[in-house]
Amino acid sequence: MSESNVTGQDAASSRTARSRLRPVVCGVGAALTGVLAVASCGHGSGNGGAGTSTPTAPATSNFSGTVPSGMSSWAESKKAEASASASAAASSASARASEFEASVSADTERARAEAQKQLAKVKGRGNATKDVSMTGVPLSQTHNVRALLVTMTNRTDKPASFAVQVDFSDSHGKVVETVVVGAQNVKPGQKAERYAISHKPPEPHLTAELAKAQRY
Repeated sequence: MSESNVTGQDAASSRTARSRLRPVVCGVGAALTGVLAVASCGHGSGNGGAGTSTPTAPATSNFSGTVPSGMSSWAESKKAEASASASAAASSASARASEFEASVSADTERARAEAQKQLAKVKGRGNATKDVSMTGVPLSQTHNVRALLVTMTNRTDKPASFAVQVDFSDSHGKVVETVVVGAQNVKPGQKAERYAISHKPPEPHLTAELAKAQRY
């Protein structure tokens, strides 16, 4: 065999070997590139390199088992704080309501006590619901106390007294507070005004309803 044929065969074998090695080298290079990319993202420095990515909190739905004791204690403490805050708010609202009530005329309590006795005898809503109207009073005027101005009109031709029951309900329609007001010896054709004052905090919102009204 001539030297030129041998040289040609060697060159062909060399090309075949290189073509077989190329996929392997490319695969290794790609794998190394991926590793370097991950390392760069996870441990980048502030000296001109890639910025450090912000870790994302795992979804809690992926957890199983019980809540860690530290987290449980934290949740319980927050629950206790919320309960104490709500209790303090209710106490404060009640105190403000009492102060506001004390500023109203002195005969209010006496009329209310008599009104409660009269309403205890009433079946249904009473005989004077059409003679009573209610108007909300702005919280800015009552030191953040929920109050209604109840107006009772004597449409008869002789003096009359009134007993009125106002119910406060939550968003579910449940009555959470009942307030009774009364007015005595209202002259014919005249009006009497009394405040129906709630001892509940101004929030959450409550709906006031005229439950009973009796003229006697």
